[in-house]
Amino acid sequence: QCQLTGLWRNEQDSLMEISAVRDNGDFQGKYLTRVTLAGGCARVSPVKGAQQQPGEGGWPTFAFTVRWDKFSNATTAFAGQCFVDAGGKETLTTMWLLREAVGSLEEDWKATR
Repeated sequence: QCQLTGLWRNEQDSLMEISAVRDNGDFQGKYLTRVTLAGGCARVSPVKGAQQQPGEGGWPTFAFTVRWDKFSNATTAFAGQCFVDAGGKETLTTMWLLREAVGSLEEDWKATR
């Protein structure tokens, strides 16, 4: 079974720590990004999310948000699934959308990556 609780590292060397997953699937933690929109030092940002409990024999899906408000006016939403390979290694696969604030409706086209 895949456990979201713990420390995770991605391909960009950013770290995410999930402190605990509650019985209802809610979780929170911290994200230390090595990739910033403005450049500069890595910063810690809050993570809030939920895990869908898998059916029998399945792997859990989850979604979480990271609010980058300490150094950027942006929010990222992640959705993914946790897998365990034959050797017992846990892997999270995710897709993400990052939304930056823009000054007008006319600039909306460039606000989401």
